[in-house]
Amino acid sequence: MKNKEMWLIASVVFIVGLLVGLVVGDVKNSKPVQVAVPQNMAAPAAVNNTTELLEKIVAEQPDNLNAWVQLAHDHFDANRPMEAVKAYSKALALRPEDADLLTDQGVMYRRLGWYDQAVKNFTSAAEVDGTHIQGLYNLGIVYLYDLGDKESARQAWNRYLQRNPGGAGSDQVREQLDQIRESFDTRLPQ
Repeated sequence: MKNKEMWLIASVVFIVGLLVGLVVGDVKNSKPVQVAVPQNMAAPAAVNNTTELLEKIVAEQPDNLNAWVQLAHDHFDANRPMEAVKAYSKALALRPEDADLLTDQGVMYRRLGWYDQAVKNFTSAAEVDGTHIQGLYNLGIVYLYDLGDKESARQAWNRYLQRNPGGAGSDQVREQLDQIRESFDTRLPQ
């Protein structure tokens, strides 16, 4: 019985904290609400309750950016790409030049198999924020693995390395570029 009581208390605290953050939070200067739930407390019912709560909030407050972003992230995490795309679209209508939102939505487009739209989102993210590298990394992934376009993948990853020559992930990108070069070299006559 004690586990059920702890679960109920944790759920109530989580939902109240989420509501306070969404309703009172300063939308212009804040990042999306990130809530850490202990692993032993996570359960599908809590996700569904949170999603339902967020859907009620956005129905009553359609201009609540934080609620749209959190709802989109919930759908993303629950692998509901269509719902996530729709929620990201609402958030992007409120903050159109957010490279992180564009990138997250692009990932969902990729899961749906809408590669052209994913490319558009990743490209937009890179244009909106000259320091944003995740969109360029993902752009290379879509070009190489989904569209089979090695040259475009190479270009995206070279742009990635121009922005992030020695940072986290740059070694992995260099390895990907080496693999592309090797595949080009094997096609050349000896």
